[in-house]
Amino acid sequence: MSEATPSTEFTLTRTVPHTYAETVRRVREELAEVGFGILTEIDMAATLKAKLDVDTPPKVILGACRPQLAHQAVEIDPRIATLLPCNVVVTAVDSGSVIDVLDPMVMPEFTGNDELTGVAQDARDRLLTMLDAVTAMPREA
Repeated sequence: MSEATPSTEFTLTRTVPHTYAETVRRVREELAEVGFGILTEIDMAATLKAKLDVDTPPKVILGACRPQLAHQAVEIDPRIATLLPCNVVVTAVDSGSVIDVLDPMVMPEFTGNDELTGVAQDARDRLLTMLDAVTAMPREA
């Protein structure tokens, strides 16, 4: 009997040909469309410049939350709070922007608690809808 190889994928990622500012704006809009609010925002480039005096491409970490799903998840397993909110990262690259989202399906996998699968799948479906909408947006003129 062979052992299953553990998955090393933990993000949902899209590369889009849009400017960083436009991508961040659309990610915010589309997160709201799928029921997520933004609780936190970390400007990584500004933080690294201020703390380490290093220059990096623009990068923002948006802490997105859908309270109903967060509540369900912590009711099932209170330790899930350590994985909340859902981080959505937008990074400027030469070809446009990259959007990375922590895949909520890591919750049941990481904790070993299959009861989290339904909540994680709901969050994943919503976040994929957001990614698809941002990916499908027309290119700026």
